Amino acid sequence: AAASHRPDALIVACNTASVHALPALRAELEPLIPVIGTVPAIKPAALAGGRVAIWATPATTGSPYQRGLIRDFADGARVTEVPCPGLADAVEAADEAAVVRAVAAAAALTPADVTDVVLGCTHYELVEAPIRAALATRTGGARLVFHGSAEPVAVQALRRLGARPEPGLPRTGSLTVLLSGRPGALPEAALEYAEGRLLAGQNAAVGG
Repeated sequence: AAASHRPDALIVACNTASVHALPALRAELEPLIPVIGTVPAIKPAALAGGRVAIWATPATTGSPYQRGLIRDFADGARVTEVPCPGLADAVEAADEAAVVRAVAAAAALTPADVTDVVLGCTHYELVEAPIRAALATRTGGARLVFHGSAEPVAVQALRRLGARPEPGLPRTGSLTVLLSGRPGALPEAALEYAEGRLLAGQNAAVGG
């Protein structure tokens, strides 16, 4: 459905979809449409040489793809895979209480001596603040480095298109929302986040 709109590129903004379906999507759509996947930022986290925790959905945690990334890019690093059941759904619904519960459960599975946290789901970057707060309690306030995928994926998309980011340029373009392949509206829950309000063309400071 997305490819039928003939985009300049298709970004699979989901770690779980990328680790399980990226090869099939690329085989189907490339080279006509470049397909950019989203995978956990394990390599930069491991390069720091500390204790790494990878927060991801249960479907991504333990997957052959993620295990391959750990094997290839985190050799010698101490890595803990932390499944976060329910967290992506809670973020998608903008259910603050459910987010707090899911974050607390995942924090309890995270080693207390962790130094680097990989947010292995694009949803998790929207609730980094409560994740930081929960882990601060868990680690005794130790400074943590978080590794997300949003900026690297955007840079990779521009690279594939032969473009480069130019700060200060006004945002242009339009938004088309597809829900299960059919045209729809941006879900109201998305407007609870600054990123969602920006996507809708609203002031990011407005809303809950």
